Amino acid sequence: MNLTISGHHLEVTPALRGYVTSKLERISRHFDQVVDVKVLLTVDNLKEKDLRQRAECNIHVKGKDLFAESAHADLYAAVDELADKLDRQVLRHKDKAQDHHHESAKRLM
Repeated sequence: MNLTISGHHLEVTPALRGYVTSKLERISRHFDQVVDVKVLLTVDNLKEKDLRQRAECNIHVKGKDLFAESAHADLYAAVDELADKLDRQVLRHKDKAQDHHHESAKRLM
């Protein structure tokens, strides 16, 4: 899994990088066919402090690209919410990708 973490108007510290990495390990634990993960952490210059910190993520899994974003007053809370959203999307994709077809019962004549 290739992991790219970048910041916009923000320096990505080793503590923040480790936190994001630990949160995204849950995704690779649930679905092992994750090819590429790109995370963008942003601090917006908004007047209101509510949704100033944003986290966005693009995940390339086998057969599909997934995207999620989250905004919160705290960057760590935004990363938590982002990881939850991505986890739900990856599990839904994994469920759809599995072969649910069963063999039909043989008829006795």
